[in-house]
Amino acid sequence: MRADRLVSLVLLLRQRGRLTANTLARELEVSTRTVLRDIEVLSAAGVPVYAERGRHGGFALLPGFRTELTGLNHDETLALLTARSGHGEQVFGLRPALASAIRKVVDALPEGHLASASDAARRFLVDPETDLLSRRLVTEEVAGTAMTEVRRAVLAGHKLRIHYAATDQAPQWRTVDPIGLVTVRERGYLLATKAGEDRTYRLSRVLAAEELPEAAQRPDRVDLDRIWRERSAQFLSDGDHITVLVRLSPVRREELLDTALAVRAEEPDSDGRLRLEVTFQDLRHAEWALWQLGTDAEALAPQSLRASLRDRAAAIAARYEEAP
Repeated sequence: MRADRLVSLVLLLRQRGRLTANTLARELEVSTRTVLRDIEVLSAAGVPVYAERGRHGGFALLPGFRTELTGLNHDETLALLTARSGHGEQVFGLRPALASAIRKVVDALPEGHLASASDAARRFLVDPETDLLSRRLVTEEVAGTAMTEVRRAVLAGHKLRIHYAATDQAPQWRTVDPIGLVTVRERGYLLATKAGEDRTYRLSRVLAAEELPEAAQRPDRVDLDRIWRERSAQFLSDGDHITVLVRLSPVRREELLDTALAVRAEEPDSDGRLRLEVTFQDLRHAEWALWQLGTDAEALAPQSLRASLRDRAAAIAARYEEAP
């Protein structure tokens, strides 16, 4: 891993010029002390890296320095392939590998092509931290060491031991047979079996993990898309979930989808609004979610939800009927 980090450090300095130790530490996701040690190692190995003192100082390479360092390792290749389908590299703990892979790809570009591509890339901004309403976009955090063990077990086909914190339960250790990893709307899931029974685990609830040497009991080939559809259907058929028919302003659609468990149907309404059939955990969950949308959403069914929203609105109106 240190060799990969040293390569990334050299490529960062080649592509971006002089950088401070703090900037390098942030890019490489290590401490400033680690960066300083890596600089010493590179200097000892003959890489012409030097320090500039002063307010605008930092570390840089001698002009014209170039070396062939662009071979991709396993995680970098996996990160590039995963990135094609959205944000899997972030959810599955491959973000550093993706950044390293991109630096290597960029370094391999001809000089003229690199300059024009860099200028063009400045015209694109993908997934900033907030949307137009200044709402911060939150991705579930997954412990890096745990995600590494989970990923290794999935790829190697080994059994996996996880310390898992299920909802409203104390964390417990479980040994499972991993099948694959899925990311849906910035949330990551581990599909597995336990004693032959289907299990789906939220990655953000995996507190620790350990790849075991025993082979996992699973088929050689897998259709994750089919398995996910089947488990989603099973999940929606279990428990006390409530299905709600909603008329909604299109501009609030994403907010509703962020809180609902699933969307069963969606079609435009006659007045330009949307008519959606969505599933919530229970009546309380549905009431809370629709209340956040104010008059931009109307629950058409079930009647119990309409009644609870009406009573809540009446209580609010009564509270503010008179000035304090």
